[in-house]
This record gives sequence, structure tokens and C-alpha cells, in this order.
Amino acid sequence: MPELPEVETIVRSLKYGNAGPGLIGQRILRVRTTWPRHIEHPSPSTFRKQIKDRLVEDVSRRGKYLVFSLDVGTLLIHLRMSGDLHMTPTDTGLGPYEHTRFELENRWDLRFSDARKFGRIGWYRDPAAILAKIGPEPLDDTFTATLLQDRLQSKSRMLKPLLLDQQFIAGMGNIYTDEALHRSGLHPLRRSDTLNEGETEALWRGIRNALYDGIRHNGASIDWVYRGGEFQNHFRVYQRAGDSCKVCGTTIQRIIVGQRGTYLCPSCQPEKAP
Repeated sequence: MPELPEVETIVRSLKYGNAGPGLIGQRILRVRTTWPRHIEHPSPSTFRKQIKDRLVEDVSRRGKYLVFSLDVGTLLIHLRMSGDLHMTPTDTGLGPYEHTRFELENRWDLRFSDARKFGRIGWYRDPAAILAKIGPEPLDDTFTATLLQDRLQSKSRMLKPLLLDQQFIAGMGNIYTDEALHRSGLHPLRRSDTLNEGETEALWRGIRNALYDGIRHNGASIDWVYRGGEFQNHFRVYQRAGDSCKVCGTTIQRIIVGQRGTYLCPSCQPEKAP
């Protein structure tokens, strides 16, 4: 699933026109879909009416959501497991997974490619009903080590599942959680309310550094779903089971935490009793 750095990379591409014209200032003529279940809100017929002739005023991100501010209402797109968004000339033939496309006035399309069809699209007059449920943005200035400490102490959960909880912190997924925990020297089974101030500071820095590194390398491309990223060439632990830790040389291990494959260095991230 695309995580915060992958979504941020897509936002920047659409906003600044890295692969085609920028989306800001473009008018949506119509939307066409061969998979109506992409449309989560409102009904597909109402969605088509509401999106017709809307002007795109801004493109941003909230957690893993792409947020398109329109002259009326807001378009939200969640890529889920296999989604990707890209600009393509309208007269270009459809790819096998391009189930939904927004035709623009400049004769380009914003196309939603989604092999597994788990992605979701919605138009909202007020997106707060959706976005307010998401936790703090880990790269915002307001996300401090003190705030993280308070939130960790308010829970009594294993670190890995807690960091994956989008209501606890926005945008983290399997890749960047494993990478952040390695950077911070914390075991994924460690209970959140046992971290001291220094360990929380290390986790705060680990989260931000892992995400910044991911964005710097345009995210991670680990299969055919997400294109163009290079962060997979810089993983410390993720999908490196059996390889040597780049910090200490210990063999990277893979365990299951909360039904998720999880990668760690047993030397850099010793398991401590709660």
C-alpha cells in the first residue's frame, strides 16, 4: 500500500506537473468509470453531477488521502492497496487497470489505475467528517516529541500496531514503521507506555527521518504497483530478512506482529520486558 512518502510524491507530481501539466487550475469536464464501486460518496450518479465542470484549486495530502480542493467541495482519493494516479493525454488508450478517469478541459486525464480495485473516491462539501478522524501529521511542526510522548503514554499497545493505526498517527504503514523503529532502536513488540523520554525522542526522530528519506527518494517501488521510487534501495530492515544489518552486521530477522510481516535487527532493537 502506498504510504505517506509515496502519496506525497504523487501529490507533488500532480501539483507541479512533473509528468504532464500541473493539475491546479484545470477544469474537470466529466468523470468516467468502469468500476462504479470506486465511488464511495455520494452515489456514482450524484458524484458525476457534482464533479462536472469543477475547477481544481489545490492538491494536497492528509495522511494517505489525496485531497483535491475544488471551487465547490473537495475530492478525496485513497489509493488503498494498489492505486496510483497519473496524468495522461485524453486520446491515449486506457491501460488495463485504469478504471476511473477525470477528463480535463486541457485534453488531459487524471487517471486512477487500481489493479485490485480497493481504492476509493469521494466528493464532500466538508471533508472534515473524514479527515478529522486521522491522527497528527508526523512531519508537521506541531508534531513534537512531547506530543508523541503524551500519545504513547495514553495507550498500552505494542509499538508496531499502534504506529500503523491511522487515528494515532497519519500516513505510516508497514515499510516506514519498520524503518522508523530500526532507526530508533526500538523493538516492534515494545509496549508504548513503557518508553522513557529519551526513547520517545529517538522514536520521534526515527519516524521523521524515515519519512523524509522516503520522500527524498520518491517513495519505494517494491512491486509493479507504484512506479518510480528508489527508497527500496536504501531500506535498513524492510524485506531484508537474512541480510546483514547495515549498522551492526547482525542478521535481519522477520517476525509476525499483529498479522503483519515485520523486519528488525535483534541487536539494534533488543526486546525488553514490558
